[in-house]
Amino acid sequence: MKERRTVNEEAIVTLKAVLCGCGAMAHGWVRALKTTPGLADAIEIVGLVDLDARVARQLAETFGLTEAVIDTDLDRVLRETRADLLFDVVVPAARRAVVASGLEHGCHVLSEKPMAASLDEARELVALAEAAGRIHAVVQNRRFISGIRRMRRFVESGVIGDLTGIHCDFFIAPHFGGFREKMDNVLLLDMAIHTFDAARFVSGKRPLSVYCLETNPAGSWYAHGASANAIFRLSDDVAFTYRGSWCAEGRRTSWESAWRLVGSKGMLTWDGEEAFDAAVAGEEEGLLRGYRPIEVPPAPREQETHGHASVIADFLDAIRSGRPPETAGFDNIKSLAMVFGAIESARTGQPVAIEA
Repeated sequence: MKERRTVNEEAIVTLKAVLCGCGAMAHGWVRALKTTPGLADAIEIVGLVDLDARVARQLAETFGLTEAVIDTDLDRVLRETRADLLFDVVVPAARRAVVASGLEHGCHVLSEKPMAASLDEARELVALAEAAGRIHAVVQNRRFISGIRRMRRFVESGVIGDLTGIHCDFFIAPHFGGFREKMDNVLLLDMAIHTFDAARFVSGKRPLSVYCLETNPAGSWYAHGASANAIFRLSDDVAFTYRGSWCAEGRRTSWESAWRLVGSKGMLTWDGEEAFDAAVAGEEEGLLRGYRPIEVPPAPREQETHGHASVIADFLDAIRSGRPPETAGFDNIKSLAMVFGAIESARTGQPVAIEA
C-alpha cells in the first residue's frame, strides 16, 4: 500500500489514474478524459485492468494509451503505477472488491452507477472511504444536465413557494438487446435511479418511504420489471411520484422524464428537453383564479452538461479543494436506497421505509 498523501493542485499537476473494466462503457470515460479541456492535462491513464487482457489492449490501441500498464490483476497494477485515482467501470457484482482495493492503495475512486450491488455493500464502501480518508464518488452524470440544474435554481428562488410535489413521467421503448433484456427489475435498477437522484437534487429533500407497483406489461421484450409506478414520501411532506415504462411504444417522453413541480404559489413544468413553463396564481375572481406566467431563467453556462466529463471534473475539483464532490458515495447512497426501497415494496406489496 502506498504512503498516504494529500493531493492538491500545487503538489501534483497531473494525477495518475488506473481504469478497471475496459468494456464498452470505458470508451465514454476515456473519450471524456482525452477530449475535455482541463482533464486531458490533469489526468494521465497509467494503467488498464480487465479480466480479459485483450479487451484492455483494444482500449489502449483505440485511444493511443501506449504507455499504460495492462494487466488482469488490479492490485498489481496499483502497486506498480502508484496511481492517485481509480476509475471503476466494472459490473456491479465486482464493485465492492474493486473499490475496496483502490481505497486500500490510497486512491480516490470514481465508480460507475449503481454505487453497489446492495445497500449493505454501499454502506461498507462509505465506511471504507471514510476510514481511508479518500473520496469515493459515483458517475451520476444526468444530475449535471442543464435542465436539472435549471429546475433546482428555480425551486431555490422561491418563486413557486414551498415545494409540495414532484411528478415525473418516463415512457420510452428502447430495444437494447443484450443484458438489460434479461435483468430483473430492469427499469428500477438500470434507469429510474437517474430520475430518483434528480428529484432529490432538485428538491433538496430526504427520501423517507416508498410504495411501488412493478409490472412487466403485455408485449414487453424484457424478462422482468419493465414498468414501475412509485410514490415516495420525502421530508417536509413533499410527495414524489414516478410513472415509468421501458416498453411504451408510441410518442415517447424525454430520456430525462417529463416533470411537474408543484409549489404553494405555482407550478413549473419541463418536458425533459427544451420546453420550460412556469406560472403562479392569478387574481381572477371565481372558482379558478387563473395564472400568471413566470420566466424560468437559463442555467449558467458553466452548468451545461458534458456527460462523464462534468462528473470527472467535479471529482477532480473536490480532490484539489478538499470539498466533498456532488456525487460522493455518502450522498449517492440515498438515491440507491430509493431504488432498493422501491424494489422491496414491489416485492412485498407494502410501503417500505428508506434508510441510508
